[in-house]
Amino acid sequence: MRLGGRRSSTNVEDRRGMGGARGGGAPSGFRIPSGMGTPRGGGGGMGIGGILLVVLVLGGIWLFTGQNPLDSLSGGSGSSSQISQPSQPGQVGAPSDDQGEFVAQVLALTEDTWSRVFAANGRDYPEPTLVLFTGSVQSGCGSASSAVGPFYCPADQQIYIDLDFYRELEQRFRAGGDFARAYVLAHEVGHHVQNVLGVMNRAGNSNEDSIRVELQADCFAGIWGADAEREGILEIGDLEEALNAAAQIGDDAIQMRTQGYVVPESFNHGSSEQRQRWFQRGFDQGTLQACDTFSARTL
Repeated sequence: MRLGGRRSSTNVEDRRGMGGARGGGAPSGFRIPSGMGTPRGGGGGMGIGGILLVVLVLGGIWLFTGQNPLDSLSGGSGSSSQISQPSQPGQVGAPSDDQGEFVAQVLALTEDTWSRVFAANGRDYPEPTLVLFTGSVQSGCGSASSAVGPFYCPADQQIYIDLDFYRELEQRFRAGGDFARAYVLAHEVGHHVQNVLGVMNRAGNSNEDSIRVELQADCFAGIWGADAEREGILEIGDLEEALNAAAQIGDDAIQMRTQGYVVPESFNHGSSEQRQRWFQRGFDQGTLQACDTFSARTL
């Protein structure tokens, strides 16, 4: 990726080094299986954004109604209400270290993309805050350890990431590269877009509902990826990096890696093929309508 000279978002709160020891609690007391280890109870790991499923179960899931989802915006965020403040607020602003600067620049690019999309529909885009942490963190959805991977909390409209996840992504998941790392963040921003658009309500907590939510976030990440290409940011091989990352964190790939066999009935994020296809769909078509996973008969 060609990020030299690109602006960094100031919507970053750096709490690195301020968290507790690894193994902290999950939101609302839920135990969340990690995408980086052996799944509990024979199920698949949750992978990127795994914590969101629990949040959606608690807060409900809003589905498309057939109308332009941007029409549902009415000045509010459409998010959950109760927000618990972090016990230790971090430094706010663009970080100066290499990893921090990278995610701040990628976040800024997502802000540009979604501000454009929302403006085209006569709306303002409420930018999320990215919280960097190490070990464990307190969010508006409760406490969580870094083992859950990057996640989005709709209660405080913040994205949380322990940047050590990128090392896991490269070494354990064999998904290295800067655009693979950017895809991870763009996926979580996709959950914020879902929250703002109000597409997470009225569905149950079935695995299929979760898969539709996750694949739509992948598709939204693809919309951002297409914008990055138009801006001349992508280099040869970048798109392949994102598609490889999508494949490596598919439910089937994670299950084979962690338990040696696949249980399709337990999928909650989508297969490798589905995650690649929906990212590519967003990249190729670049519209909210193209990403309507809730109306799709087949995923």
